[in-house]
Amino acid sequence: MKLPLGPLCVVAGSLLSSTAFAHAAVTGATPPYAGATFEADFTVSHGCDGADTYRMRVRIPEGVTGVRPVDSVFGKAEVEKDASGNVTAVTWTRPTGEVKAADTHFFHLGLRMKLPAKPFTTVFFPTTQTCRTPAGVESVVEWSGTAGGEHSHDGDAGTEPAENPAPSLYLLPSRLPGWNQYTVGEHVHDLTVFKDALIVWSGTQAYSFNPVTQALIEKEQGVTALTQIHPGTVIWVKY
Repeated sequence: MKLPLGPLCVVAGSLLSSTAFAHAAVTGATPPYAGATFEADFTVSHGCDGADTYRMRVRIPEGVTGVRPVDSVFGKAEVEKDASGNVTAVTWTRPTGEVKAADTHFFHLGLRMKLPAKPFTTVFFPTTQTCRTPAGVESVVEWSGTAGGEHSHDGDAGTEPAENPAPSLYLLPSRLPGWNQYTVGEHVHDLTVFKDALIVWSGTQAYSFNPVTQALIEKEQGVTALTQIHPGTVIWVKY
């Protein structure tokens, strides 16, 4: 580790991350730290071609445990389990009489879960959205695409976004104020995952999301810009 010296110790400010919502998305009030309990908020921004949303089924990926759904104004939750008792899917269904004549509402669906202890990876939650017209005609949209996953080359993640992207969470490493050391197990090519960090060091390379600090890094003698992180790399991150 090359300790930051001089002006690199001065950070002009940090920028908070923002989340772009897909038609079906998942967020939370706290960051999704690997290995931690997380309260997920699945959102449904619209129905299907003007029809109101009737049912939402969220598949729970392997490694996500301790799943506890929350009943909502959308409807009560039902869980599916495998032979070992692990929750594999959660379905919220609205009472037929409450399905509206048109697509007019935004919905929240919640559950609590423990995330896998795999920082710098993306966890996908393939979701099936079923809509229903007043005449009882149903239509289905599968939010299951995993191409173009953020930050890393996980699974079948590609460079182009999926047409119907599955709700997903990018797992962040747990941290303490000050310096934290990590051994990165996945290829991280989008360093904005460190938006809330003051600075990231790997050998004689460094990165900061703050443009002022990044400019100082590029001027520091003997230091080059860190642009990606390969598997097995040891990094130091200051929060």
